[in-house]
Amino acid sequence: MDNRFYNDFDREELEPRDPDYRSPFERGRDRLIHNAAFRRLQAKTQVFLSGEYDFYRTRLTHSIEVAQIAGSIARRLNRTSGLLGPDFHIDLALVEATALAHDIGHPPFGHAGETTLHRLMKPFGGFEGNAQTLRLITEIIFTSGRSRRGMNPTRAFMDGVLKYKTLLSAWDVPPRHHFLYDEQQRYLDFVLGGRDFPAELSPGKPRNAFRSLECQIMDWADDTAYSLNDLVDSANAGFVSIGSIRRWADGQDLDADQQQWLTALMEAISAGNLERVMNRKIGHFVEACRLVERDNFMADLTNRYRFGLEIDPGVRREQALYARLAVGVVFRSPQVCQLEHKGGWMLRRLFGALKANYLDPDAPRHPLLSADFEDEMARTGDDVRAGARVICDYLAGMTDGFASRIYKRMFDPDFGSIVDLV
Repeated sequence: MDNRFYNDFDREELEPRDPDYRSPFERGRDRLIHNAAFRRLQAKTQVFLSGEYDFYRTRLTHSIEVAQIAGSIARRLNRTSGLLGPDFHIDLALVEATALAHDIGHPPFGHAGETTLHRLMKPFGGFEGNAQTLRLITEIIFTSGRSRRGMNPTRAFMDGVLKYKTLLSAWDVPPRHHFLYDEQQRYLDFVLGGRDFPAELSPGKPRNAFRSLECQIMDWADDTAYSLNDLVDSANAGFVSIGSIRRWADGQDLDADQQQWLTALMEAISAGNLERVMNRKIGHFVEACRLVERDNFMADLTNRYRFGLEIDPGVRREQALYARLAVGVVFRSPQVCQLEHKGGWMLRRLFGALKANYLDPDAPRHPLLSADFEDEMARTGDDVRAGARVICDYLAGMTDGFASRIYKRMFDPDFGSIVDLV
């Protein structure tokens, strides 16, 4: 049975290709899963450095959990919303692909890695994890013999991962994140079918908040996963405890609902069933979603903008409280900040060495990159901005462990042997 929710506009790929037994959305999901960029997430930091312990979440397990939650939201809406039906429903393959892909652009060493790369890339167009995800699926990930030309995503898939729609140069004050690279204007034009943003969607927060239905589902699933599951990891690591919650709460202006949520959290920790409680809350957060109709300049082109996701305000406030708690107790702790500082330091030195080797016209050039990136660098010629972007792609694609090994190989005189070079 055909699904009338989507039309040819949604299914159009960057480059036409012959159909096969899969839908275009299923092809996008399959291409992503069977790609090295997705597999590398297993060794990239979520909260704690990958490899620290075997039960902590990595970017990969986090992405799988986000896909599961996003799929549950879509299934529930398909089954309960009076606006949908058997031949008019949200596509699960599209939602799952969007969720699985949402973090593939993030660099090693968590948010510190993203901040460091943006600082280093400021003269060359900046760095942003979501913009890098778009770059990966449109220009870097290759499939079926394609040579670093992207995975040929559909318009709906591209739009699903596009959390932000403001170019870096369009901001009045350049931000640290939440932007697209200026060179990605053509992909933004493709996503919008060539239409211009209306005046009320000015650059910045108003424009960035304009998201497709699948992007909204992915974003709430992501918020749910990191605010609930990351707290479980943090409790297992000893960062979140009854004492740390009380100390944090003493410095906050909390209302009765917020105090009740924290009390329930401490009771779950005391009873030793925090993970079970948080798993039940995932279902509660899924049930807080409902489908609504909306009116905007894209609604006549696609149901992805004719319909939107609405979250129960009380549940959204609860999620925001857990996120604030995680930032205050975990992400700003000296232990995590020290590790992030070390990761940022390694990226700065690596970037500096590669920049000096490839972008200094007077320096003797050595082949420090892998063969495919050497080819990419050669194609940039004398374009310093393009060369810096290739260096950034190389570093952003590293896992935590690989970045550490390359750092040691390049800067530690006692590291490296013929075995290490293989």
